[in-house]
Amino acid sequence: MYNSYINIKGEDMLKELIFTGLGGALVFKEKIEEELKKLEEKGKIDTKDMKSFLESLEQKGKDSDAKFKEELKSTMKEIIDDLGLATKADLEKLKEDLK
Repeated sequence: MYNSYINIKGEDMLKELIFTGLGGALVFKEKIEEELKKLEEKGKIDTKDMKSFLESLEQKGKDSDAKFKEELKSTMKEIIDDLGLATKADLEKLKEDLK
């Protein structure tokens, strides 16, 4: 029961962290786009350069997101191991052993 509570609270915290990060990234992207449009209107940046910059920024965001997910997955596995919690694979093996 206690482990279930920890698992639920941990999942909630993790979801909040991810959603907060995504929300921040979206706000950041919108602000960048606004500022770039202002520069474009003033003639200080070319449309082609703006699109190239945004594409580069988007790719870096995707790369960063993938890296974050892998690090998070690794950290979660370490925590599960440290707490001695059974993994899905452990439970499947136990089911098979009990048959």
